[in-house]
Amino acid sequence: MLDAGPGESEYTRYDRKVAELASDWLLDRADSEEPWALFVSFVTPHYPLLAPEEFFKLYPIDAMPMPKLGHQTSFEHHPWFADILKVNLGADGSDEQHKTAYAAYLGLCSFMDAMVGQVVDTLTSIGGLGRTRVIYTSDHGENAGARGQWGKSNHYEEASGIPMLVAVAGAPVGKVSQTPVSLVDVYRFVVNWTDAEAPDAGELPGRCLFEIANEEDDPDRIAFSEYHASKPPSASFMIRKGHYKYTHYIGFEAELFDLESDPDEEHNLAADPLYVDVVRDYEAAMRAIIDQDEIDSQANVAQKEMIEKVGGPEQVFANLVTTKSYTPVPDAIDDALREEGRE
Repeated sequence: MLDAGPGESEYTRYDRKVAELASDWLLDRADSEEPWALFVSFVTPHYPLLAPEEFFKLYPIDAMPMPKLGHQTSFEHHPWFADILKVNLGADGSDEQHKTAYAAYLGLCSFMDAMVGQVVDTLTSIGGLGRTRVIYTSDHGENAGARGQWGKSNHYEEASGIPMLVAVAGAPVGKVSQTPVSLVDVYRFVVNWTDAEAPDAGELPGRCLFEIANEEDDPDRIAFSEYHASKPPSASFMIRKGHYKYTHYIGFEAELFDLESDPDEEHNLAADPLYVDVVRDYEAAMRAIIDQDEIDSQANVAQKEMIEKVGGPEQVFANLVTTKSYTPVPDAIDDALREEGRE
């Protein structure tokens, strides 16, 4: 089972330092009239699941639910996902260990929220909040034990659903848009609002989030995602449109879920004769975006070339700078923490 509980890690110390540096950067520009852009990236709630005590205790272990469709259930997983579970960290363990890990994960989420709040409070203190365009988002979600998985690497809502909060003058306050969006829309938003030179912008997908927020909801807009990285046995491709989610797997049967009637994605409708037309339409919509087989082939070739370039699989493992299951913090931050006596 994963190490989890109250405590500090190099990641929480890293995030505290990031919040401090970001706040200092803003304070240095308090009186500046020059436009600026600031990218602030926090690592938590990534593993290790060690949450500072004051945040961990916000979530009593005995009040934590067991993960849905987890190891304690007899749920039959899709073969593609079942293959991932063969190399899954943290799938074993007692009920108490799972609840402790979940409490630590929630504690880390609250800790990260506090770090974001520190930066936003600084922005407010210099009078910049009302004239600054703020985006809060993430690159992926977290299964947190759901389906027996601690991690990501899949297209289920736990891993693929991410927050997307936008605060900008002229956008409707408090609106929760039902239009599907993704990270490609962040790119368009940044290009539009910074007048950045982006010669390829007209060829890339995505629309400005500000425009989407000011329009009527369009639940039938397509959100697309693909995955080629570690753990899975093959590539996967997903589209969200309306209340359906469709996932195409290379070498495995597809999945289709009605998120309106089945938000936990328990009932795969892809092989149901009643949904033949839906599957056909969604597969056609996906192929209008991408040739799955061609992209999978290109990804495999590129990955093989990268591995061979460094000397093969054995050399890849020999070159690892750590035996930890997570990426160490950057040396510059690590050095700064040591100088302060916090490492």
